[in-house]
Amino acid sequence: MNSFRFAAIQLASGADKALNLQRAANLVARAASDGAKVVSLPECFNSPYGAEYFKPYAEKIPEGESCRSLAKMAQENKIYLIGGSIPEADGDNLYNTCTIWGPNGDLIGKHRKVHLFDIDVPGKIRFQESETLSPGSSYTTIDTPFCKIGVAICYDLRFAEMAKVYAQKGCKVLVYPGAFNMTTGPPHWELLLRARAVDNQVYVVGASPARCPTAHYVAWGHSAIVNPWGTIIAETDEKEGIAQADIDLNFLEDVRNQIPISKQKRLDMYETVEKFKKSS
Repeated sequence: MNSFRFAAIQLASGADKALNLQRAANLVARAASDGAKVVSLPECFNSPYGAEYFKPYAEKIPEGESCRSLAKMAQENKIYLIGGSIPEADGDNLYNTCTIWGPNGDLIGKHRKVHLFDIDVPGKIRFQESETLSPGSSYTTIDTPFCKIGVAICYDLRFAEMAKVYAQKGCKVLVYPGAFNMTTGPPHWELLLRARAVDNQVYVVGASPARCPTAHYVAWGHSAIVNPWGTIIAETDEKEGIAQADIDLNFLEDVRNQIPISKQKRLDMYETVEKFKKSS
């Protein structure tokens, strides 16, 4: 199949986990009824986003109620569902974890956020996920009948080498459930989504929570789907909604043939750095 519809859900999550799950289910069903075959929820879709929420909302995977709900959404709608992320409890550790579900309701993948969100912008925002969460240690790809998909979470988007690995492994779509804020969102969210798409000549999907101005952590929103040319082909505003578009794999191949960066000989980075050190 050379084309399929992808939907990014921008969910307005609050303190009521059961209500968050129900709202997610309603939007997933709506996206599927519009033809989406692959759907992504946003980061921390079952809870507010914040260090104080990670532990009380954490669940074991796949036993928790959020996973049961995600499995049901995938099965009832016959879709591949990228379950945004939830706080995961595993022994003494907490992780920011994305689960991926197949059309039969089976868990087919799990990605723990590798790069934790530790920033300090004086006078604007300080957030240290590492004070509460442990980092993941592996990259995550899933095989679908449409194409291979790479999954990462939010701050992972800033690491170009991670996206490059996914592209080299054959991924044609990269998905980033994320919750950029009002400081980093306006200058960086769209820029990074488009950069990863152009760098690797892939489709890139960013699924954000909707903006709640009264929340402790205010999300930027603007979930988007970017094509391999770097063009935004679907986008929401800050409110709850769905960004959906057709992933055209023929267009992806056309872009790669027109600007064949993947066929160029690449310098070995370690060798290049060593040569630079010797010459300087």
